[in-house]
Amino acid sequence: MRIVAAPDKFRGTATATQVAEAIVLAAEHAGATAVAAPMADGGEGTLDVVGGANRTTTVTGPLGDPVEAMWRLHRHTAVIEMARASGLVLAGGAEANDPLGATTYGTGELIDAAIERGARRVLVGVGGSATTDGGLGALRALYPTQRLKGVELAVACDVRTRFVDAAEVFGPQKGASPPQVELLRRRLERLSQVYAETYGIEVADMEGSGAAGGLAGGLACAGAELCNGFELLSEEVDLYGLIEGADLVVTGEGALDSTSFEGKVVGGVGEMAAAARVPVLTVVGRIDGATAPACGDLISLSDRFGPELAMADTVRLIGNVVMGYLES
Repeated sequence: MRIVAAPDKFRGTATATQVAEAIVLAAEHAGATAVAAPMADGGEGTLDVVGGANRTTTVTGPLGDPVEAMWRLHRHTAVIEMARASGLVLAGGAEANDPLGATTYGTGELIDAAIERGARRVLVGVGGSATTDGGLGALRALYPTQRLKGVELAVACDVRTRFVDAAEVFGPQKGASPPQVELLRRRLERLSQVYAETYGIEVADMEGSGAAGGLAGGLACAGAELCNGFELLSEEVDLYGLIEGADLVVTGEGALDSTSFEGKVVGGVGEMAAAARVPVLTVVGRIDGATAPACGDLISLSDRFGPELAMADTVRLIGNVVMGYLES
């Protein structure tokens, strides 16, 4: 029996790599052959999908302090997680963040460092940001943007939110009060006009341009292509090629909800498996809404073991669930 382990992260409890490794070990204990293919949709964990970081650069953090940002360079392709340079975790979470002042300048510096070191293709994952600056900081760090010509810049978006809507949709998660959300919205409206006048790019109507508080839209002005994060990363590792001919695909994430089937990992893996006519086992931390046929057989750790244990012992429980499923 050949199994592909293609989970997303279980936010706050386990990385996609840890989960994939637990699934592989469980499969081997059950006498099956398994391959680990941890996945992401452009948010945290993007680096793990392509093999992990092998470079570190000191850049400007979201609140202006220097941070050591890890990234990857391999065969002239760089992979960057903006959260490593401009992430909410680096700002100390929503409580310590400055939602009006948080900047993407460090992400621009990281892209610049990749190009300086020979990258001709740069993939930028944009989840987990502290910022709602519309990518203005990144563009300032990359000025003049004409030097990006000849560089393929792709943004792995994990949402479809449009540019101005980023303030209302994500601002509160980054610590913005209602008056600050309104101020951020007006600032993004004005910035979209400036971008149209300066770069000839209408970011306001561009799907996904609001990712990372508008960073995606800002990078589009520098010539970036906005891509579905899961699709971009699955192509990068040839996930469909791994799934073809497998006997089972195991995927999962921390919380399954309606967004899981809107360009996210669980829905994307399920669709690929269905196309290849391979059965799916989906293991999740909890279920927060509607499910879908793409889930295949669905197991909730919270339902089976209780929410507290599911959070405290995620990796071990996943291994036990997969082993039990294979032996049943």
